[in-house]
Amino acid sequence: VRVEELLDGIKERIPTFQGVKFSDTDLLDFAQCVHKNETQQLDILYGVDEQLLSALAVGADGAVGSTYNYLGRQTNLMLQAFAKADLALAQQYQFLIGEFLSFVIKLGFGVAQTKAVVTLVSGIPMGPPRLPLVAASEEFTAKAKAKLDSIVWPDG
Repeated sequence: VRVEELLDGIKERIPTFQGVKFSDTDLLDFAQCVHKNETQQLDILYGVDEQLLSALAVGADGAVGSTYNYLGRQTNLMLQAFAKADLALAQQYQFLIGEFLSFVIKLGFGVAQTKAVVTLVSGIPMGPPRLPLVAASEEFTAKAKAKLDSIVWPDG
């Protein structure tokens, strides 16, 4: 079901409906949701971290994503740049966030690896994932750390 179709008449069927987290890469569907929502006053949140800037450009109200647990500061700086209409700076942040995500996705990136990166960045042990998943390998963690350390963010 396309989200655009889901939103058609949703407030009449569910008066307490407040919004949706859109987690597809189909920006056409997302844009149609934003456009149709102009009168419904729903919160349309975007859930594909590596495309957030594109979603903001078509009217996302906000975002929900796992990347913000470890690249939250950089994402907030991207949001601030976008709000100030500094598209070049916002793009720099989006491209660098995408660079990291592309790198770890190639290594194999899931719940266990996300927990490892959050632990790495925050210093707070996230613990192992629940079975049947196994903890991220030391090799993954070392490579992810090296990649993060190699990224030169616009804010230094």
